[in-house]
Amino acid sequence: MPARTSKEPLSRERVLDAALAAADQDGLGTLTMRRVADELDCEAMSLYYYVKDKAGLLSALTAMIIDEVIAETLTDPYPEPDPAELGGVPGTSATDWRTTIRNRCLGARRVMLRHPWAPALVAAESNVPPRTMKIFEALVATMIQAGFDFEIAHRAIHSLGSMILGFTQELFEPSSTDQGTTTDEMMELAAGFPYLSAMAMTQPHNQTDSLSVCDTQAEFEFTLTLILDGLERLRPSR
Repeated sequence: MPARTSKEPLSRERVLDAALAAADQDGLGTLTMRRVADELDCEAMSLYYYVKDKAGLLSALTAMIIDEVIAETLTDPYPEPDPAELGGVPGTSATDWRTTIRNRCLGARRVMLRHPWAPALVAAESNVPPRTMKIFEALVATMIQAGFDFEIAHRAIHSLGSMILGFTQELFEPSSTDQGTTTDEMMELAAGFPYLSAMAMTQPHNQTDSLSVCDTQAEFEFTLTLILDGLERLRPSR
């Protein structure tokens, strides 16, 4: 049988766009290299020039989803950090932090509703994709500049994580293959994500009685208290 030809030349962008469209149409469970090839009207083997394998395809889709969330939610740039804030001194920004964070969460939800399979895919990543840090850097920056301290901002990341990406991810948990972070990597992190870096330096980790490097019991109780306090405010007075 003669090989099929595409109307347009193949490219990594076309392959990933086709994979995204196939997942949106039929779900992630039916996504295979052959399914993507059918979408492009080409042979499945020709896709391996652009993606190494199925795992590479899924990682690329994860990056696409994160980029879409960033484009949807980070439309309101935040000011450069005040050195005092990074030292733990709360800011005094007049920014309506509640509206800002609410809009970001709703924007992320719009992305996940467009791609209902995405939360499970992103959550399956063993490590947080580096681009995800941009989302949480903006969240911490907004809270610190509004007057919160790093402890509350840290708790908020866990409480709001599921609202932003559909799950709660551990930002600072090392992978099983992690060999340690070099000084250069730490400097690069501090330069690119100053609020997250400052928060990581001030908040305790490696709790022996928790399920991860963060104190998950404290995170759970913090979120539970927020919900109960919010419900109490809605309870009719008698």
